[in-house]
Amino acid sequence: MSWIISRVFLISMMVLVNASRWPIMACLLCFGLVDANPNLAAAASPQALKRIESEFGAAFMLPLSEFSPVHQLSRHGRELVADARMNLHDDLLTKGYYTSRVFIGTPPQEFALIVDTGSTVTYVPCSSCTHCGPHQDPRFKPDNSSSYTVIQCNTPDCKTGRCGDNRQCRYERMYAEMSTSSGILGKDQIGFGQYSRLMPQALLFGCETTETGDLYLQRADGIMGLGRGPLSLVDQLVESGEMADSFSLCYGGMEDGGGAMILGAIPPLPDMVFTPSDPTRSNYYNLPLKELRVQGIPLKVDSGVFNQKYGTVLDSGTTYAYLPPEAFDAFKEAVIQQLGLLQAVDGPDPTYHDICYAGAGTDPEELNKHFPTVDFVFDNNKMVTLAPENYLFKHTKIPGAYCLGVFENQDPTTLLGGIVVRNMLVMYDRANQQIGFLRTNCSDLWSILPAESPTVPTPPSNNQSSPSDTPDSTASVPSNEEVGSVELIMALSTDYSAFSNQSSVFLSSMAAGLDILLSQVSLLEFWEENDQVIVRWVIAADPPEHQLSIWSAQAIVTHLQDHQVSLPQDFGTYNLRSWKFLPPSRWSWLLHHKNFNKVVIIVALVGVILFLAATGSVVYYYIWRYKDKSPVKYTNVEQVMTDEETLLGDQL
Repeated sequence: MSWIISRVFLISMMVLVNASRWPIMACLLCFGLVDANPNLAAAASPQALKRIESEFGAAFMLPLSEFSPVHQLSRHGRELVADARMNLHDDLLTKGYYTSRVFIGTPPQEFALIVDTGSTVTYVPCSSCTHCGPHQDPRFKPDNSSSYTVIQCNTPDCKTGRCGDNRQCRYERMYAEMSTSSGILGKDQIGFGQYSRLMPQALLFGCETTETGDLYLQRADGIMGLGRGPLSLVDQLVESGEMADSFSLCYGGMEDGGGAMILGAIPPLPDMVFTPSDPTRSNYYNLPLKELRVQGIPLKVDSGVFNQKYGTVLDSGTTYAYLPPEAFDAFKEAVIQQLGLLQAVDGPDPTYHDICYAGAGTDPEELNKHFPTVDFVFDNNKMVTLAPENYLFKHTKIPGAYCLGVFENQDPTTLLGGIVVRNMLVMYDRANQQIGFLRTNCSDLWSILPAESPTVPTPPSNNQSSPSDTPDSTASVPSNEEVGSVELIMALSTDYSAFSNQSSVFLSSMAAGLDILLSQVSLLEFWEENDQVIVRWVIAADPPEHQLSIWSAQAIVTHLQDHQVSLPQDFGTYNLRSWKFLPPSRWSWLLHHKNFNKVVIIVALVGVILFLAATGSVVYYYIWRYKDKSPVKYTNVEQVMTDEETLLGDQL
C-alpha cells in the first residue's frame, strides 16, 4: 500500500512540474473545458504530442510553444488579427436598410452607417456640409479630431483623381434612385466598437458637403462602403494587412430586425453553401445564378436571363429583389399558383401596385404553410433555399397579409437585396472568390460562432480625463491598457423617490442610448444631494471574461459628456461628474467561465489527491525508518512491585 501511495505522489509531482509552464491551460485541456479552435486542434493532434518514458510509465506532453491565445490568419506571410464583430440595427420594413455603429476621429465621434456591399466608399456628413439632411447623429467635426488629415490632390491617397478648391481631393457618388453624395476625402482613425479585435485604423473616407434624394431624407448618417475598390473599407483594411480578405453579414428575420456583421474571417460553418463570385466582372458581388425554382418546380426561363449586364448581384444596401422582366413574370405566376385559398388584397401604398395576399396569419414562422419555398440554383449545382420571409414583406395595414418583395427590374441585371438574406449568414470570402450562405437565426449569431477575446487597441491621446470643470473629476487608465469596467458618477435633476421607483428604467435607457447590453449595466448606489440625485453606476464588458477596449470606454465617456444619451423626462437633465476606468479582475475570466464549477471540482480533486499522497508518503517514511528496530519490552507493574518486596524481605 505504501508503495502505491508513494508512486501516486511521485507521478503527481511529475505531472505538476511538467504542467507548471501553463498549469491552467493544461488542466482545462485535459478535461475538455476550453472551446476548440484551429490552433488548439493542431497542437492536440497526435503528431504534436511528445511521448515521455520513465520508470513510472509513459506520458504525453503537449509542446506549449505551439499554442497561441489569439486565433491568427496569414496573408503575405504576415500574422493578422481576426475580426471586428458588430451589431446591426434598424430593419428592412421601417427603414429599408441596416446600420452599424462606427467611431471616427480622436476623440471618437459616433455614426450610424448603412452597411452597403454595393458602395465602394464610406462617407458621413461633414460639419461644413451646405446641403445635408437631419440625420440621427451630429455631423463629423474635423477640427475636433487631432488625427484628421485632408487628402490633397497630388498625393497617392487621392484615389478618385478629382480636385476641388484648395487642391483638396474630392469624391462623387450617384445611385440608381438618383440620390447623390459628394464631398472631400479625408483620413482619420476609424474604430468598430467594443467587441472589435481590429484596432482603430487610419482609413480614407468621405466628408460630405452635399447630399440629395434618399440620402438627404434617411435617418442614418451615411454609408459604409463594403464593395470592391480602393476606397472600400474592406479593401483598405486588407491592403494594410490588418484584416483577412473576408467579411460576413447576417440580417435579422421578419420579426426580429437588427443582425450582425463581422469584418474579417471566421471558420466556415457546417452546411454552409458556397458558390463562386468573379471579382473581375465588376466591383459588385455577383453570383452565377442559373435557375429559380418555386416549390421545387423550375421557372421556364432561359438560364442566360440571370447573366445579363452585371449578372446576378448581391447588394446589401438594396431593400428588395429585382428580376429582369421575363424572369419576374414567370416568378410571380409560379408563386400565385401556389397560394391556394389566400385572398388577393390591395397593397399598403396606393401609388404602387404591390402583389399582396391575406389570410396567412400573423405568425411569420407559419408562412411556409401558405407560401412556397424558393430555390436559387447556381452553376456548380449548389442550391440555397429561401423561406417565405426571404421574398415577402408584411402588409402594414392588413393583419395577416403579406406582399411580394420581388419586383420587375427595367435593367437586365438581377439584383438581390437584403430581403433575400433575412436570417441568412452570408460570408463574402473574397480571398477565395466565393460567397457562402447558411440559414440561421441572426439575432442569436454570436452563440454559434467561436468565441474570440478582444484585442485592446491603443487609446487616443487626448481623451483620458473627465470634464475639467468639475472639481471632483477623476480618471484612471490601467497601465496594461485593459479596461474591465467603467465606473461613473452622475448627477440627475430629479427627486430621490422618483429615481428610486424607476432606477431600472434609468439603466435600460442608458444601455439603449450607449448601444450596449442591459446585462453590462449595473447600479452601485444613489443618494440625494442639493435637490439632485447622485448615481454611481458601472458599465462592464459582456461576457465578463472579455475586456472593454480603452477606445470603447472613452467613447462611452464622450457620449455622456456630450449629453448624446436621451433619458425619459422624469429623470430631468444629467451631468457626468466623474468617471474612472477599472482594470479587469485577474481571475474574472475564470470565475465567469462557463465550466467554472467543473474547474472547481477538478482543483478540489487534485488537492485531495495531493493531500492523500503527502499523508501516505509521511506514513510510509516513518514505517520505513523504524521497521528494522527491536521492539521495546514492557514489564507488568504488579510483577515489579512483587519482586521488590521479595528482595526487601531477603535483606531483612
